[in-house]
Amino acid sequence: MEKREGQHTQIKTVMSSKDEILTRIRQTVRTRYDMPEIKPDFMAYGDKTARFIEVSESVGGRVVIAGKGEDINDIIRSLYPAAKTIASNIPEITAATFNPDETETPYALDGTDLAVVRGETGVAENGAVWIAQNVKEKALYFIAEYLVILLDAEKIVHNMHEAYRQIQLNDYGFGLFISGPSKTADIEQALVTGAHGAKGVTVILTSTV
Repeated sequence: MEKREGQHTQIKTVMSSKDEILTRIRQTVRTRYDMPEIKPDFMAYGDKTARFIEVSESVGGRVVIAGKGEDINDIIRSLYPAAKTIASNIPEITAATFNPDETETPYALDGTDLAVVRGETGVAENGAVWIAQNVKEKALYFIAEYLVILLDAEKIVHNMHEAYRQIQLNDYGFGLFISGPSKTADIEQALVTGAHGAKGVTVILTSTV
């Protein structure tokens, strides 16, 4: 108990020293300047969808545009005919073999061949898709062998600045950007995909601009 009290006192002392230093700095500053006005000149593209597809494919991903009236489930089955365990909690994904939200622990997701999830915003600048956690266990995004992201093409923005203005977290309080499959490289420049997550990512655009 005495040790904890001593530690607490030490932390308070450090914080007090920091405040004292900052106070002295403020007292010695004679000239103050207003914050500069920032005029954004961010990346913009004539065709956001085309740019998104180009960059996604350049980082190892794949983009498929669903035709009008085309069944998403048929697309998924044709892209991943060997997938035996397909996870999705999206009602219209009848190709799913189980609902990941019905699993008791994230460990039960081990062995998932394919996960189908919904993306919120696509970014033309870097091919990334923002996903606000929409499954019970966020481990699904990383443990599945392959990942399919459903994205409305009308929700593709030019750059990350626009994307961040649209980001909203839900009750889970977690979200992430995914751009292509998981990748890592060592000092010998050997690139490995799927090291920390899905080894293949397909974005299906469910409508065109």
